[in-house]
Amino acid sequence: MTKETKLVAAKFTPYQILVIVLLAVTQFTVILDFMVMSPLGDMLMKSMNLSTKQFAFAVSGYAISAGISGFLTAGFADKFDRKRLLLFFYIGFIIGTLFCGLTTSYPMLLAARIVTGIFGGVIGSISMAIVADLFALEQRGRVMGFMQMGFGASQVLGIPIGLYLANAWGWQVPFLLITGLALLIWALILIKLKPVTHHLEVKHDKSALLHLWHTISNRTYRIGFLATALLSIGGFMMMPWGSAFAINNLHVTAQQLPLLFMVGGVSSLLLMPVVGKLSDRADKFTIFAFASVWMMAVVFFYTKLTPVPLWVVMLFNVAMMIGIFSRMVPSMALATALPQLTDRGAFMSINSSLQQISGGIAAIVGGMVVVQKDKHSPLEHYDTLGYLIIVISILGIGMVYRMSNVIKARLHLKKA
Repeated sequence: MTKETKLVAAKFTPYQILVIVLLAVTQFTVILDFMVMSPLGDMLMKSMNLSTKQFAFAVSGYAISAGISGFLTAGFADKFDRKRLLLFFYIGFIIGTLFCGLTTSYPMLLAARIVTGIFGGVIGSISMAIVADLFALEQRGRVMGFMQMGFGASQVLGIPIGLYLANAWGWQVPFLLITGLALLIWALILIKLKPVTHHLEVKHDKSALLHLWHTISNRTYRIGFLATALLSIGGFMMMPWGSAFAINNLHVTAQQLPLLFMVGGVSSLLLMPVVGKLSDRADKFTIFAFASVWMMAVVFFYTKLTPVPLWVVMLFNVAMMIGIFSRMVPSMALATALPQLTDRGAFMSINSSLQQISGGIAAIVGGMVVVQKDKHSPLEHYDTLGYLIIVISILGIGMVYRMSNVIKARLHLKKA
């Protein structure tokens, strides 16, 4: 294939652009539903008199239930039209989010987060399987970049607006806002997205359980699973305490918090397409490795911060976003290249499940490490989380390196 042919093949069709938009806005609502727990953390802990451990369980309840749900559906993920699966789990997510907005006590909140996780945790894997089915490998870096803009958009638009509304009318309001937006997106998917059934044309005789076991027992796939778990542990361990650390340790006010998240979100929105394009042109592992070292340095210094001017905190947040997303985009693009066509749905479901479960465990561990003596005391032992994240990140570099080598060897065999 000539260079010109590759460039033509890498261009998006109008329908592919539509798919990217639909999946991106879907991810926006799912990510916002999960990410809003961190900025609402200080408010929730104060209003419900929650300890750090109780809040950690509220965060991990979503993640662990999402992971278990992913495992239970992994064997069936390649047996159905991916559009129908997306619609089914998305409406369940919408119902769970509505319950979050109606809750009035900690037990109700915990139950609502578990229900939301059961459905919401599978949506990401279905979206990734759709991407792998409809886009060539040389396009996926850009696709992942645009889809991950949902994270940036949630911080630029969703979280600041949600925090403003929460300050005015209560922490439940952001969840009700997400519910209304998600219902509109669900209708657009129903009308605009075509059935995604190409994987059904490839026949295989495995039952759902055998298909699940076949995917788990594949040595090559396990490399990807372990890499994902390590990356997730490093991210979730620190994330739930973002607002509590900013307010109680760095003395950021509740009124400044929306601006802090907005600045971080704008930086990620600008960064994602750039990283996506770069990962399609340069070696994905090289980008990942440099980003990991950058993130480790930022984590080391940020977790040791004492009260500083707001602009310094913003700088650290932007630097953190650069590291996080410059790791996420190339690693996710590599992960989509590991499974065969008939295993993609199962692989993505298991991969997403491990991501959620390991993240949930990380949040619980973080809640045990971090201590807050009373509602207004600074968080203690936050720097210990930083050390743990650095060690886990080093291990993650090694696993992504192995995953990259497996994919390169496979591509070399195809060319030969």
